[in-house]
Amino acid sequence: MNAASHSYVADGVTVGFFTDPTVCIGCKACEVACKEWNGVPAEPEIWTGTSYDNTGQLGASSWRHVKFLEQGGDLAGGEDPLRWMFVSDVCKHCENAGCLEACPTGSIVRTPVGSVYVQDDVCNGCGYCVVACPFGVIDRRPEPLPGAGGAFKCTFCYDRQVDGLVPACAKACPTESIRFGPLDEMRRAAEDRVAELERRGFYDVVVYDARDTSVGGTHAIFLLPGGPEPWGQPPRPEVPTIRLRAAWTSAGLTGMGAIAAAAAAFLLAS
Repeated sequence: MNAASHSYVADGVTVGFFTDPTVCIGCKACEVACKEWNGVPAEPEIWTGTSYDNTGQLGASSWRHVKFLEQGGDLAGGEDPLRWMFVSDVCKHCENAGCLEACPTGSIVRTPVGSVYVQDDVCNGCGYCVVACPFGVIDRRPEPLPGAGGAFKCTFCYDRQVDGLVPACAKACPTESIRFGPLDEMRRAAEDRVAELERRGFYDVVVYDARDTSVGGTHAIFLLPGGPEPWGQPPRPEVPTIRLRAAWTSAGLTGMGAIAAAAAAFLLAS
């Protein structure tokens, strides 16, 4: 059950999401709950022209996105001419977070529960985090929306977690397609669900958590029928900024050494 009787924040427990599209009905209750609780502004209405899913993708004003995967012909299996599959996508809250590594102001931090949090009041809108995210999650908000210019993404409803509540999306999900709890429990739940599906004859469902890449694992774990590609997820996400902070430190120390050497030379020549 998506319930919490105490604060994982106070206990220092690393938490995560487990999203199971095999029981998702595409209702988008998670999207609505996320916007309502976090005050995420509505974007202009769009029509993609290719799907009933008109949210389109994750972004600065779409912290949850229920992706509609519409398959026909042989992909639908059997004699069914069409099948719809749904998955609720979200920020992965990576162990090695490219956005956090790239941020020059320290506005992006790691919380006590392991999630990655953007402090809006510290963000300078440089956009380095946008290009550093291998999943294309974080983005800057355009005019005339509130907070325009700043970078935004899922906060893991950290404010709710402080008070012992589960994230709004997990609370609102009517089928428990989105589950929330200690990360190790979510991983076991994902593995158990794959085993259950295999016993029922479904062998194309994989656990997606990027643990074998430079991302180092995610705090949002997904079951993905057919693998990551049909769902628009990179099969091997790589963090382009994994060594950036160390490089900045090295460059800074080198620069300080050069300045000190120049100052010493100047004093000796005076």
